[in-house]
Amino acid sequence: MTTMLFEPITIRGTEFRNRIAMSPMCMHSATADGHTSDFHVVHYGARALGGAGIVMLETASVLPNGPIGPGDIGIWDDSHIDGLSRVVNAIQRFGAKAGAQIGHAGRQLGIDLESIAPSAIPFTADSRVPKEMTITEIKEVVEAFKQATRRAREAGFDVIEIHGAHGYLLNEFLSPVANQRNDEYGGNHENRYRIVREVIDAVRSEWDGPLFLRISSTDYVDGGNKPEDFLIYGKWMKEQGIDLIDCSSGGIAMVNVNTYPNYQVPAAELLRKELDIRTGAVGLIESGRQAEEILQNGRADIVLIGREMLKDPFWARTAADDLKTEIDVPAQYTRYGSGWQRALPRKDPVALEMTVEN
Repeated sequence: MTTMLFEPITIRGTEFRNRIAMSPMCMHSATADGHTSDFHVVHYGARALGGAGIVMLETASVLPNGPIGPGDIGIWDDSHIDGLSRVVNAIQRFGAKAGAQIGHAGRQLGIDLESIAPSAIPFTADSRVPKEMTITEIKEVVEAFKQATRRAREAGFDVIEIHGAHGYLLNEFLSPVANQRNDEYGGNHENRYRIVREVIDAVRSEWDGPLFLRISSTDYVDGGNKPEDFLIYGKWMKEQGIDLIDCSSGGIAMVNVNTYPNYQVPAAELLRKELDIRTGAVGLIESGRQAEEILQNGRADIVLIGREMLKDPFWARTAADDLKTEIDVPAQYTRYGSGWQRALPRKDPVALEMTVEN
């Protein structure tokens, strides 16, 4: 019996072979100026070979002052396109769709440049104080997202995801914890959402394919966003053409979070049911049975696998074994499956005669 996890799903005309996505995770293995390396081709290509339906690359910074940490990949310059295209080709060659997550770290900039943010509020008491962005700088960031989208399209990506989570720049604007502006980009929900609205419109002007947006559904601090706030934001996201909301959480403040399997799934379920929009579930999804329960109960449309897929590039096959479901696997990873050898059964089923095909 076919499980939902391994059923294809079509989003904005693009068919994905299953509902499994590799979650974006920073590898910090690019050059100092944001160019990809052979590591990225092998790392992401292996997860495509391993059976994921979508392989999301780590956050690609839209500006030189936007990396989360040293060695993050960039998409702020046309010189990045060729390297990204090599990674995309490796992913697509093995049957997966390639996803570009584009973003800006804001006040959580991880390299030695001046950081920017909606307000001059440091991440922690020990963090540097970011520069409060001018209106001109906000417009420059919006334009940077637009140009990053163009580059992603030229590199051949199948999916684009806007990073609006984990305490990075767009999340900072959305959260009243980090955004204390008194102009049109701060204050109420509509104003805090304004830069996100402008970014989505800018991205859509360059991209007509599947468009995801990752959120932090809760800030885990008093006065911060909660899932109910994203019923407001999510309604606007849907109206603007976001196809799927990728529901993560946290990052706006340094807090201890009580994590457990499926701990972020309720937010994905809430938005999916209340807004009638596709959602992605993420967060300690470790087994095929966990993933299948999420899908069967209508709590999300895809599952994003992070740490488990770092440990196991063939997590899809592991999940199929857990669900006792047979799936197609690369011929090279089945016994004699590559075709250069064939086993001929005799009367004695244990004794096999090997022949070699030319």
